[in-house]
Amino acid sequence: MDEIEDFNFQKAPKLSELINAYGDAGFQATELHNAVEMMKKMKKEKCTIFLAFTANMAASGLRGIFAQMVKDGWADAIITTGGSLDHDMIKAYESYFLGSFSADDAKLHQEGVNRIGNILVPNDRYELLEEKLKPVFAELARRSPVSPSEFAMEMGRAIENEGSFLRQAYKRKVPVFSPGITDSAIGLQTYFAKQKHKEFAIDVTKDMKALADIVMNAEKTAAIVLGGGISKHHTIGVNLLRGGLDYALYVSTSESYDGSLSGAPASEAVSWGKISEEGKHVTVRADATLAFPLIWYAARE
Repeated sequence: MDEIEDFNFQKAPKLSELINAYGDAGFQATELHNAVEMMKKMKKEKCTIFLAFTANMAASGLRGIFAQMVKDGWADAIITTGGSLDHDMIKAYESYFLGSFSADDAKLHQEGVNRIGNILVPNDRYELLEEKLKPVFAELARRSPVSPSEFAMEMGRAIENEGSFLRQAYKRKVPVFSPGITDSAIGLQTYFAKQKHKEFAIDVTKDMKALADIVMNAEKTAAIVLGGGISKHHTIGVNLLRGGLDYALYVSTSESYDGSLSGAPASEAVSWGKISEEGKHVTVRADATLAFPLIWYAARE
């Protein structure tokens, strides 16, 4: 058995030195070290990588990492919620602001400000989104019904900001799947758009073959799953078609005691065949905004 090693640096360590020290420290530090090593293996073995995350993460500073991952070839497909598309397009043009977890929410509502944890989003950002989506709806109405990935690709084409993960996905032809796309501001805007473009429709089943083809044509598949919900389940669920993922990295704060999918550890997915019996998996119990930048930059090193 390996011994637990104390952190013992005489000066601030390099990131790689710190991550190596995590490996022998125990608890979630060791799991984070294992996550870095797994990401390196995913890339070295040329796995088809699925990147899954939830909308709150696109509202945070992680959005920049998602764009960089697409740009650098670390994501062959993205699976996310409709809210991620909202935040990505808005932040391509206007900023969000840092607030407080203990803010007076009634006061914020009176001031026309929405709160996501300690991130603040003024109402006028959604007015901007409405304007930016109008030409997207007009274009897509001509080839309706469209799939969520086609909607996301058109958004990426329209966005003129290199920090956008949708823009990077459009430029590199990386599909962005969003099976619950209407559960978002886009869904509300779809309602308004259909008053003018009555023929417009989003067919969520239209993406099923495209996603299945990616899975079935891959020699090996790997998933980087940040958070839970529909993004997580759609990612691991589609890999049933090939007998499960070869690699799975989870980063989540959810717990498993209530039987929720969001809190289920990677090991539970083995029982369903969503991760193969021989597959390698790591579950890091941490807020993704804390853990994933360390994992990503260390893996890149």
